[in-house]
Amino acid sequence: MKFDKSTAGTVAMLALLLGIAVAGHYFSPLLLPKADIKAVPDAGCDLQRQACAALLPDGTRIELSIAPRPIPILTPLRVEVSLSGIRANKVEIDFAGETMNMGYNRVELAANNGRHAGEASLPVCVSGGMNWIATVLIETDRQRIAASYRIAVGF
Repeated sequence: MKFDKSTAGTVAMLALLLGIAVAGHYFSPLLLPKADIKAVPDAGCDLQRQACAALLPDGTRIELSIAPRPIPILTPLRVEVSLSGIRANKVEIDFAGETMNMGYNRVELAANNGRHAGEASLPVCVSGGMNWIATVLIETDRQRIAASYRIAVGF
């Protein structure tokens, strides 16, 4: 069988599309984390004023604290997650715009005596104020847990 330039171009394009599909499948958990269990924080809690906790049915407690308060944009934030009733292999915090894609903004938190802490920052939004979803992602030996907290910043 003889290949001409048109056939070679078609084969190259199909190989490129296949490569993109495989890469998308491989990297999708980084951009769209999947959780086995989702914890819901207390409805009335406001991270602008205090730490907020989420409980799982088995009694596991996930508490998120962000300082300084009120939470500013473009300023280093001290993020701390306290866990009770669970042993985590890895804890991350992911910040996502509620209505606007603000890019990848995830930080792995360092473990220290049942607490996981690190530094993060929120990028600026040209509209001034923005609602953010701060999702704590916890990996254990058997499962992945997510707890999402809503934060209104700059209003």
